Amino acid sequence: MAGPNDDRPEGAPSHIHIEKNKGFNWLPWLLLALGILALLFALSRCNREDTAAVAPVPTATPTEVVAATPNAGSADALVGTSGLGTYLAGTEPLPRTFTFEKLNFDTAKSNIRPADAAEVNEVAATLKQYPNARIRIAGYADARGTDAANMALGKARADSVKSALVAQGINASRIETVSGGETNPVDTNATAGGRFENRRTELVVTAR
Repeated sequence: MAGPNDDRPEGAPSHIHIEKNKGFNWLPWLLLALGILALLFALSRCNREDTAAVAPVPTATPTEVVAATPNAGSADALVGTSGLGTYLAGTEPLPRTFTFEKLNFDTAKSNIRPADAAEVNEVAATLKQYPNARIRIAGYADARGTDAANMALGKARADSVKSALVAQGINASRIETVSGGETNPVDTNATAGGRFENRRTELVVTAR
């Protein structure tokens, strides 16, 4: 029943609800875009850190390796350093490569074994007799491991021999070190004995 002040037509609703138009909700899409940007930033940062963490391994150029072993296939034995002394006292052409008779290295190691130290000391004694002589020590590895790892290991072995010679009184400026990695093997890499022979250093006389 309509009230006295009710002007509404009979049967009309007492309240009219007007629904407001809903605008497009950008918030979820904005949050999604920000999340994607954050993920991309994190991935790029991780990639930069991984790249920075892997330090480049020093490697010898092909020219250095060839120069380190000009006649590696027919290198002379030190023969208790008498061969080295005879050469330094003579007039034969330079350079000349000599192989150590006993100096080899354990797997993945660069330290000189106590049993091999005597030969290094004999080389130092010979070099003292010829103060104008200059040498290059080339270090090598067997074929196991990556090329980069073997290059680094060969250099470490050459540096180890240099340090031993310097400790015996040889001026460091007379000694150059290079790495041949797993190149120029002197024996097979298929056997333990052959790999042992390939874990070696060679001495190259570059001046006398």
